[in-house]
Amino acid sequence: MPPESTTTSVVESSPPSFRIQKERTQLLGLTLDECIQGFFGGNALVAVIILGLITFFLFREGSGFFSQNRDNLSIYRLAGLEYVDLGRQPDKDHAALSRYLSDLRRRTYQYYMEEEGLSAKEAGGRLADFDVYADRFARASAPIRSQLMEWGEIANDIKARHLGNQNLAEKRRQLLAAGKTKEAAAVGILPVNFAVEVSAITATLPAYEEATATLARSLEELILAPPPLPTVELTARMARFQTLTRDFIASFPATLESMKKWDASVPVPLSQSFTAFIFGRQWLTASFWQDWYGATPLIAGSMLVSLIALALAIPLGVGAAIYVNQLASPLEQRLIKPAIEFISAIPSVVLGFFGIAVLGEFLRVASGWSFFAWIPGFPFAERLNALTAGCLLGLIAVPTIFTLAEDAINNVPRAFKEASYALGASRLQTIIRIIVPASLSGIVSAILLGLGRVIGETMVVLLCAGNRIAIPDFTAGLGVVTQPVHTMTGIIAQEMGEVEPGGIHYRALFVVGLLLFFIALLINYFAQKIVRKYKVSIG
Repeated sequence: MPPESTTTSVVESSPPSFRIQKERTQLLGLTLDECIQGFFGGNALVAVIILGLITFFLFREGSGFFSQNRDNLSIYRLAGLEYVDLGRQPDKDHAALSRYLSDLRRRTYQYYMEEEGLSAKEAGGRLADFDVYADRFARASAPIRSQLMEWGEIANDIKARHLGNQNLAEKRRQLLAAGKTKEAAAVGILPVNFAVEVSAITATLPAYEEATATLARSLEELILAPPPLPTVELTARMARFQTLTRDFIASFPATLESMKKWDASVPVPLSQSFTAFIFGRQWLTASFWQDWYGATPLIAGSMLVSLIALALAIPLGVGAAIYVNQLASPLEQRLIKPAIEFISAIPSVVLGFFGIAVLGEFLRVASGWSFFAWIPGFPFAERLNALTAGCLLGLIAVPTIFTLAEDAINNVPRAFKEASYALGASRLQTIIRIIVPASLSGIVSAILLGLGRVIGETMVVLLCAGNRIAIPDFTAGLGVVTQPVHTMTGIIAQEMGEVEPGGIHYRALFVVGLLLFFIALLINYFAQKIVRKYKVSIG
């Protein structure tokens, strides 16, 4: 029979709905296969377009940040704020030493109360000499602090007048645009001569230099006659304090040299605006002194919380996948798989409330149990911290890692397992030496996708991470996990509703979103590469 007659007979014997669809597609000049291909191809095209629009929108809204940040840093330099902050560094270091001394007093007081059984009054009496010493140390920086206050008032006034001029210039521009020439001419702008104004600060550097010399002499006298302390450990801490104070005094010449070399006329390059954002250690907005947009605390907080989450989710998710696929009975599979996958259906805001009301408080109370005294950072007082947020994010990541890892294990050819059993290997040996290595690339891609799920989470970290914008103190070892942190997603959710559209703060949040977007794309890119490699190796 000819091919045409075969096709005709198939169409005639097909159901009426198929013949109607066939006739419609023929009228359009398309086959049914072409329509199906067009439908799915259109969906893919829509996805690409949406991704492109998101990228374009982020770039459009965040593109102006670096030029605005350069202007922000330029005003900071021209107004003399940068010069004042150079002079403030010794005062900040002195304040840190004073805090060290206060902590030493607290430890000594605690020793008198707990070890020697003294009353509060008796312990305070024993510390009378120490208190006099600490008070003299704190007062030693009074001359330099007085000089810095005077400088700060001058520099802040210069900046305020410059910003006021910018507002007046914008008002004049709007009036001219509205055709109100007379009103625009009435807007008076008195330009600021930065070089002349800032010279009122730099000209008094000799007085500041004399104040630092006075501070150095006072501190040298103090470290030569420290108060006696009751234990060897406390005495060693006092010796450490003396060493730190000597190092502090030795830093004065470098500070003075940097102030002498400071030049307000040096322009701020655009690259400094970029490095100040990526490597900046402060995120400070709406400050009367200077706004800072440094992403390092946010990146560090996001990475810390994500690592805690993965430390919990990887053994739980991968372990559950191996058990369900290789060891569990059919009944256990029917119970465990839906239960784990149901976790992903729980709204993240509900998990955040659970973290605030239950998990955070439980971890804080449990940290005080003697059983956990060996864990670094325990006990801790903050119930909302990186550990609380990390535990909840680990719970969120478990379904993703479990599902993808279980699929990877399930795709290992059955012949691998049968060959292992034929050679006399046990079930456990087969899992460890054959199944897991054969599916390792798939498991790694599951972990990376779980990381992408974690790092993009918002509500849990916003509610449970503590929202302290500071770089975690990694010198605390594992105790760093008990510190409050802020994250990239959390800062966007917290501050986006408070910013003025088009302002530097607004654009800074979009740059944070752009950074987060590229991190997520990078994670997914590596995950897809691993998946493709996995498929090729299996094939």
